[in-house]
Amino acid sequence: MPRVLIVHNAVAADASAAERDVLAQVAVVQQACREHGYACESFACTSDLQPLIERVTTTRPAVVFNLVEALAGRDQLAWLIPALLETLHIPCTGTPAVPLNLSNDKLRTKQKLQLAGLPTPAWFTAESLADSKSANQFVPGQYILKAIGEHASLGLDDSAVVQVDSATALQEQLQKQTARLGKACFAEQFIAGREFNISVLASGALPEVLPPAEIDFSDFPAGKPRIVGQAAKWDEGTFEFDHTPRKFDFSANDAPLLERLRSLSRSCWQVLELAGWARVDFRVDEQNQPWILEVNTNCCLSPDAGFAAAVERGGYTLSIAVERIIAAVLAPSSSRPATTSPTKANKVELRTDPSADDEAHVRDIVDSTGLFRPNEVDVAAELVRVRMRDGLASGYEFVFAEQNGEVLGYACYGLNTVTLASYDLYWIAVRPNLQGQGIGRQLLAEVEQRVASASGKQIYIETSHRADYAATRAFYERCGYALEGVLRDYYAPGDDRAIYVRRW
Repeated sequence: MPRVLIVHNAVAADASAAERDVLAQVAVVQQACREHGYACESFACTSDLQPLIERVTTTRPAVVFNLVEALAGRDQLAWLIPALLETLHIPCTGTPAVPLNLSNDKLRTKQKLQLAGLPTPAWFTAESLADSKSANQFVPGQYILKAIGEHASLGLDDSAVVQVDSATALQEQLQKQTARLGKACFAEQFIAGREFNISVLASGALPEVLPPAEIDFSDFPAGKPRIVGQAAKWDEGTFEFDHTPRKFDFSANDAPLLERLRSLSRSCWQVLELAGWARVDFRVDEQNQPWILEVNTNCCLSPDAGFAAAVERGGYTLSIAVERIIAAVLAPSSSRPATTSPTKANKVELRTDPSADDEAHVRDIVDSTGLFRPNEVDVAAELVRVRMRDGLASGYEFVFAEQNGEVLGYACYGLNTVTLASYDLYWIAVRPNLQGQGIGRQLLAEVEQRVASASGKQIYIETSHRADYAATRAFYERCGYALEGVLRDYYAPGDDRAIYVRRW
C-alpha cells in the first residue's frame, strides 16, 4: 500500500480563516487517500525544515502531498518545500520548485506570460513609475493595486481599485497600498468586465481543463468595484462573500469565448511548466478580449473553493481529483501504466491491444447504449475485425477499459491519413450502467495522451446533433472539445452531424 505524507503549513490557534483553510484541505486529501487505498499521515511544517527532513528521510513516503502555502508567513517561500523534496529525491505533488517560485511572484509570471505572447493587463511598479521611459507608457484610467508575492487576495478591497490621471498619482497610490499592507505591491490596469476562473487538472501528457466558471456580480450596486477581494473569499456575512456566486451555465454565444479561455489555460500550464492542479483567473473586457490576471498553482482544494466546484461540474468527485494528482506523481505520463482508479469501487485498467473477443465486446457495448442503429453497431464491430486482420496498418487504434476481466468501455481512433497531424476519434462508448464514473474521461485522456505522444495536433469527433445525444455532446464539451461545425441532415433528415475538435 503506497504511503502518502501530507505536508502542510502549521496553523496557529489564533490563525485567520485564510490560514486555517489548509486544514480543510488536509481533510480532503486524507479522505481521498482512505478511499483509494493509500496509507496516509500528515505533517505540520514550519520554517524550521529540519524536522521535515528527518521525517521524510526516515520514513521515505511514496509521495508527499504538498499543501504548504507559506513559510514564516510568506507565500513566496512555499517553493522551498518542493525544492527540498526534489533534492532528497522524494516524489511531491503539484508544481515543481522552480516554476512554483516563479508563479508566486506575480510580476515575473506576467513577464513570462507576456514573452510567450499571452494576454495579461499592463502593469507598473514603484520603480518603473520612477523611470521616465516606463512612466511614458502610463495610460490614465483605473488600476488595481496588488501585493506582488501574496495570494488569497491579501488586502484586496474596494480601496485597491483607483482612478488616476497621471503616473505621479498612481505612484502615490501604490506607495500608500504598500505601506498599508506592509508588502511590496504593483499596479495592474483594471479590466472592468466579466471574471472567469478556469481550473486545470493533470491528465497524462495534456492537462484537463475543467468547466469554466464565471463570477456573478449582478447584485453589486452601481459604482462598487466588481472584484473578488479578500472579503469575498474569507469574510462570511459580508456583502462580498454573499454576492459573488459562481455560475457554470452559459449561452451558446459564449462558446467561442469559453474555448479561448480553455486554450489560454492550457497555454499557461505549458508556459509556466505547471503540474498537478491549478486555477487561472481571467477578466474579459467589453470587446470580449480575455486577459490573464493570475495563475494559482497548487490552488485551494477545500470543498467550498472554486477548484472543487469545477471538479464536481466536470463529473468528478474531489476524491477522484486528488487521486489523479497522486497518480500523476507515482506514475508520470512518460512511464505511466495504463491503470488508474476513477472511483473507490472501480479499479479500471486500460489496454491497447485488441483480441478476437473484443469484436463481441464492442458490439455488446455499442448496442447497449441504445443510441445506434443496427448498421452502426455492425460498423463498430467491423473495425475490430479489420484491426485483427491488418494490425496497425489498418489505421484503427484502440483503448479498452477493463475491470476484473470485464470490458467496460472502449475508444477507437486513428490518424487521418490525408492530414499531417489530425486524428479522428471514431468511437467511444461505456456501458450505460457505468457511465458517469469517469471511465469515458479515462479513455479519452488516454487517447489524447497517445495522440500527443505521436505528435498529433488535434482530435476531431463527430456525433449526432439530435436531442438524445445532448449528454454525449456535453461530455465532449466538458472535456475541452469545441463545436467546429454542424452539417444539416447529414445522417438522415433531421439528424445533423456535429463536429467537435480539440487542439493543442
